[in-house]
Amino acid sequence: MSANLSAARDVDMFTSSLSAEQQRQLTKGLTTFLSQYSHVSDSYIIEFFTEDLWHTLPSTWLPVLQDLSYPQIADLLLDAKHGDRRLCHHRYPSVWPLSLLAFRATAHALAFPRDRRPERGRAAGSGKPDEFLENQSQSSLLGHIFRKHVKPKKQHEIRKLGTLVKQLCDQTDCSRVVDVGSGQGHLTRFLSFGLGLSVTAIEADHTLVAMASKFDGQLLWALEKEKQKKSSSSLGPVSQFAPRHVAGWVNPKAPWEAFIKQLMAADCQLSEGPPTPSGPSKKRLRGSAHQDCSSSRGSTDSDPLSQDSELNQNESEGESRDSCCSRVQPVCQEGVRPEETSQRGCPDFVLTGLHACGDLSATLLRHFVNCPHVRGITSVACCYMKITTKENPTPPGLVERPAPPTPGQESLPSQFGYPMSSWVRGLPGHQLSYKAREGACHAVEDYVRRLREESELLRTHCYRAMLETFIRDTRPDLRRAGIQTIKKAHLLPFTEYARLGLARVGLPPGLPLDPERVESMLRQQGRVVVYFSLALLLAPAVETLVLLDRMIYLQENGVDSRLVPLFDPNFSPRNFVLVALKARG
Repeated sequence: MSANLSAARDVDMFTSSLSAEQQRQLTKGLTTFLSQYSHVSDSYIIEFFTEDLWHTLPSTWLPVLQDLSYPQIADLLLDAKHGDRRLCHHRYPSVWPLSLLAFRATAHALAFPRDRRPERGRAAGSGKPDEFLENQSQSSLLGHIFRKHVKPKKQHEIRKLGTLVKQLCDQTDCSRVVDVGSGQGHLTRFLSFGLGLSVTAIEADHTLVAMASKFDGQLLWALEKEKQKKSSSSLGPVSQFAPRHVAGWVNPKAPWEAFIKQLMAADCQLSEGPPTPSGPSKKRLRGSAHQDCSSSRGSTDSDPLSQDSELNQNESEGESRDSCCSRVQPVCQEGVRPEETSQRGCPDFVLTGLHACGDLSATLLRHFVNCPHVRGITSVACCYMKITTKENPTPPGLVERPAPPTPGQESLPSQFGYPMSSWVRGLPGHQLSYKAREGACHAVEDYVRRLREESELLRTHCYRAMLETFIRDTRPDLRRAGIQTIKKAHLLPFTEYARLGLARVGLPPGLPLDPERVESMLRQQGRVVVYFSLALLLAPAVETLVLLDRMIYLQENGVDSRLVPLFDPNFSPRNFVLVALKARG
């Protein structure tokens, strides 16, 4: 595995590999550290005043923390590079207690590094990758036909992940990809039309599936329009594989055989052909779905597919992508049921999921381990708070099952989203609360940027914590009520914010507010920000433990893996990609 991955062209993007023993030692350190400070990671900032969170911190920390400016919080607490004197902008304004210094240093040391090596040409202090320097909404490295309907963040992600998936396909000699949780199909289209891969996309939301098919048609129309502008010699046949979009729910409790049946049934249903091109005019478009745009890459800058230099380099081998999977397209055989076809006609494939929510990422890893047809996987996780655990098997936001689970399945520890590995499951203090996992989804880099800019947005946590006190004064039983976002709350005086917020929880908007109490709490805004920053400092360590548990799970099943900080964390906070492949059996 390691030798294969190190052969990848972008070898610098892979994190240094940890041995099995190093992985286990790191989880020991993480569980010990996180359990010691669980009272911080488990706390809700909206209860800062009601639970007197400030005084739950060690008393020796309070004098040095309460006077920190926002930029000092960013540099001295949250910035892992502060130890480099060339990069730090602030010195410690006072002598910090060793316990606080150890807390900060340990949190940074135990977390996987989120940054990649600085990209050439990137502007200093820029919040976006250099591909957006010329145009903040359009990646200069992604062909224009793949940018339509796609926000800049997603453009960055599909280009990076798509290129990595293609590398994995090349290494496994497999050109078929299954994209689970595909949404509107942005990654799917790039993999299929941009990289010449055969892609099946699975998405539970029928509305998103319909939109994906519509966007496929628009892309085909754009390709036909481009072809009409060029001579037939300059635009050769494109990938014959239009993506297949499937509306389906991947059951986390179902075995891999059920997943394969789902794929095969979809291939049978969709074997009639690709989507009809959709655009201002559908004339002269029949048959265009089987045109190949891949051979035109590298022709001219105006070509819609020639703007990704990495992609051009990958495609220089011409027809080398015509490997095992491209010649073994599953079709519905006459007289043969899909479940029979699944075991004797399913080609190998690479599994991918871009920000697969909650347990879906864990489910895909289990299918990768157990299913002989899955040769490789790229897993980008998100929504850690929706992961099931033994302590909380039904967290808020969990997608409901279409059918009841099989009796006894709920009690199987191996079926929970965390922990997946036997090793982590056996460690004392490995439990992660819903709030700790929710905190791991926060954008640390974005908050650091707000601190350095001393943004007015920083007052919103204080406002919400203040509102919580007045809500509980009137309704002690109403705890952590959902207020939803109040538009431009940071620009409002607190009295107006409170009026809007009280109404949203069914309380009188004109509820009397003690002015002296309001002012007293407003003066503690700095403390609220400091406390939230301490909890945020733990977030990368929590994410590291979740991802490390998955790496160890793979290792326990005989598969090595790498964790890649593939995306720019300033642009895409959930930037880690877990990459693994299996040797052909």
